Amino acid sequence: MMLHAVWVPLFDELADPLVVARLAASAEEAGWDGFFVWDQLWWRPPISAVADPWITLAAVAVATERLRIGPMVTPVARRRPVKLLRETTTLDVLSNGRLTFGVGLGGDRFAGEFSRSGDETDDRVRAEQLDECLEILTAGWSGETVDHRGKHYLVDSVRFEPRPVNGRIPIWGAGFPGNLKPIRRAARYDGYFPVNLTSPDQVASAVAAVSAERGSLDGFDMVIALPPSTDVRPYAAAGATWCLTDFDPAALRLADVQDVVRSGPPR
Repeated sequence: MMLHAVWVPLFDELADPLVVARLAASAEEAGWDGFFVWDQLWWRPPISAVADPWITLAAVAVATERLRIGPMVTPVARRRPVKLLRETTTLDVLSNGRLTFGVGLGGDRFAGEFSRSGDETDDRVRAEQLDECLEILTAGWSGETVDHRGKHYLVDSVRFEPRPVNGRIPIWGAGFPGNLKPIRRAARYDGYFPVNLTSPDQVASAVAAVSAERGSLDGFDMVIALPPSTDVRPYAAAGATWCLTDFDPAALRLADVQDVVRSGPPR
């Protein structure tokens, strides 16, 4: 059975963590399975207000008891690995083990977030940073002493506690359909999110590619995002296991999101 999550940009009317926490509580009451948020520093006009995902997700964690929560997706290269390790573990403990960590390269073309903040704009370098950071995170979550001396990061004999509630935090890797490198990265972890899908055939291709890498899809999630009211059945038949609501940020209105949430997930 496909699981369904609310997925919202934290923009303008949804830039208030209390508003989003109440929305998540409504989603839980309406029977949704998850609640995920965008991770952006800013966005294109006419968007003006933008909230921090981690503080917002902390409010969501306190307001809910059952929903799977997380950022979708965090551009990992613009964050320090050890700080991210503390943030993810603390949020996982606060939510009693309900965090899923969505990760990706991000993209400067959407809002100039890398070039306008002095962060790395080369996709290849950010991919190296992402892979190193994931090594540090998974090592740190293990509770063992972390010794990492990589091309981009250093962690010198540090043990991180507390550990995640379930021993580790699931990681979903994002990438554009047809790009094999993100699929290979995601296949090492717990799920793959092909962004900007246009057809169920792309899901089937991603399923085949992940299967070729892993040998099995047991315990692995194939995550998609679709506009509300889209018929999800062809995507489920193609192998999708999670469907996120895809709201257009340019037309985002709190009242519209509330209507979708109250109507409950498609079944």
